[in-house]
Amino acid sequence: MSAPLPLTGLRVLDFGHTVMGPSCGVVLADLGAEVIRIEPPEGDRTRRLGGFGTGFFATYNRNKASLALDLKDPRGQAVLRRLLPTADVLVENFAPGTMERLGLGWEALRAINPRLVYCALKGYLPGPYEDLPALDEVVQMQGGLAHMTGLPGRPMRAGTSVVDIMGGVFGVVGILAALRQREQTGQGQKVQSALFESVAFMMGQHMAAGAMAGERVPPMTARRITWAIYDVFTAADGQVFVGVTSDQHWQRLATRLGLAELAADPALADNAGRVAARDRIMPRLTDIFSGMTVAGVLELGRAARIPCAPVAHPEDLFTDPHLLASGILGETRLRPGLAAPLPMTPLRFEDAPLTLRRQPPAVGEGAAEILAALGIGAGEQAELAAAGILALPDPEPAA
Repeated sequence: MSAPLPLTGLRVLDFGHTVMGPSCGVVLADLGAEVIRIEPPEGDRTRRLGGFGTGFFATYNRNKASLALDLKDPRGQAVLRRLLPTADVLVENFAPGTMERLGLGWEALRAINPRLVYCALKGYLPGPYEDLPALDEVVQMQGGLAHMTGLPGRPMRAGTSVVDIMGGVFGVVGILAALRQREQTGQGQKVQSALFESVAFMMGQHMAAGAMAGERVPPMTARRITWAIYDVFTAADGQVFVGVTSDQHWQRLATRLGLAELAADPALADNAGRVAARDRIMPRLTDIFSGMTVAGVLELGRAARIPCAPVAHPEDLFTDPHLLASGILGETRLRPGLAAPLPMTPLRFEDAPLTLRRQPPAVGEGAAEILAALGIGAGEQAELAAAGILALPDPEPAA
């Protein structure tokens, strides 16, 4: 028998939308918390996104229930206020001032539930920018990440919602720290995480490099060479990355490739020498790898214990043998009739494996049980649903 998951027994109200809030909520849910997704009766608009956002809802809302309430109506507010005293954590990532306009700001809710940990995920922490609207892409530009990712003079956003997710995970860190402190004080508190400060945290290594060099740091696409062999090579049937970061790596690689004269050359014995001789080394490697398959390069690199990897496409991860063996993929319902294995929170607990316990909820799925436990029975639920205050999922058809 598995032990309980680490956050079993915690109740989280997840007011998140799009990526930042839901990514915080889904990590808490994967770790065992009861996460209740609070959304409007028509469902969170993230459910209806297309294009790049098509998979957002399914990816970040597994292991959650849905409570779909009209919080602009006093009757919907009354239902929520019966739920609030039972919550340990609240997560929200609305625009500044939205929760306050709904009467759900920190100061109002701490009066209802002093033990509540209130996590506000915003574009900016308190300061001159705090009331400005922000998006993942906005702060990638503002924080230097787009500069470091793109070509010189052509900033480019990263290929996933990296800052939204980082900000959400920092929110989890803050929540867990506040819960730990609550064990000592008995009191909850407000915790904030933000997009801009998250990207600044990631840019710290480049800020340090710029300060030490005394000049502006170029993009990674035009970076100064740190290691002589740290690049993408074109093989006969695809591309592969090879990174040689130690003298031992170099000796093993050169020997296995039959480059005995290079392996024995004292001028190439250390990384500085190899960087200086990169124009001599790289054409040889490029020529050799071009005649090999990706599988052949990987087999050679792994036998020599050299970091290497294929240049993969996201869909390749569905069949990656390591991900399949690790158990991190959960068969997730994307829409009726379509499911796909998606990665869960990348943690492993020896006694409590993280699993997909609940599919991303339909609008209102799980609400009936939550409300019944608050003393709001089927009759009152039906009245609220008939008035458009509450959404309940369609009943399952009889077998």
